[in-house]
Amino acid sequence: MQKDLQELKNVKEKTFVPNSGYGMLFFWFLVMPAIIIGLFIHSENVSVISGVVLSLIWIIGLFGFIVVNPNESFVITLFGTYIGTVKDNGFYWVNPFYSKHKISLRARNLDGKTLKVNDKEGNPIEIACVVVWKVEETALAAFAVEDYIHYVSVQSEAAVRHLAVTHSYDHFDDSDHSNEVTLKDGGDTINHILEEELRERLSLAGINVIEARISHLAYAPEIASAMLQRQQAMAVVAARTKIVEGAVGMVELALKKLSDRDIVEFDAETKAKMVSNLLVVLCSERSASPIVNTGV
Repeated sequence: MQKDLQELKNVKEKTFVPNSGYGMLFFWFLVMPAIIIGLFIHSENVSVISGVVLSLIWIIGLFGFIVVNPNESFVITLFGTYIGTVKDNGFYWVNPFYSKHKISLRARNLDGKTLKVNDKEGNPIEIACVVVWKVEETALAAFAVEDYIHYVSVQSEAAVRHLAVTHSYDHFDDSDHSNEVTLKDGGDTINHILEEELRERLSLAGINVIEARISHLAYAPEIASAMLQRQQAMAVVAARTKIVEGAVGMVELALKKLSDRDIVEFDAETKAKMVSNLLVVLCSERSASPIVNTGV
């Protein structure tokens, strides 16, 4: 397999410099007709067949004119042999028997369709990407793959699927892999991984990946509600943990201040009650309603 891929990549782009189209245009429309007419007028031996042959040559020669627009190219072949590629824009004339395959060098956008796949944890997710690409090696694009545009589409989809199955959508605080890059929070790192994989896959077709980004990412509808509840529950737990940590610190500080200043002395039972009351007040979701002991 690797040998076959290497053989395909050995197709190298060659620059072909064609003749100027303006000089050939002058010759073909002024000089060539004059030659044909002159032969008929001044030579009695010129047969009708000769005139037909010259006329056919003149008509066939018209097919040699090509116009290369900016950011366009023509891949030239002759009876199955690769001659070269014309990339310089302008008006040219080439052998009319050359086969000319136009390939655009402009940057293109691939707005990938939304795919439903399972992430690394097995959760069904929806993911899509946008890829900006252009043809870099015209010989590879023309000869290494059947249809380089379709090839870009298929390989982009394969790269996105591979990215999804090798990364988790998100990690949770109870996960053993909380330091791993996730699809949700990976940002530029995930985009860079996608770009590198696409460059490797599309290099066979002479494609240069300019940019690749995740354009859509979400849990699949059937688990979206459950995952939202899980995230909300984890957010509540995290918030409660912070509240408890803060409350314990405040209780400890209060007891220490009261003891250091000899404001009040606590036995074990009283201290336990005070700690319990302070934690209830500090950790409760509602404002506490104090009860004042008047001693009556």
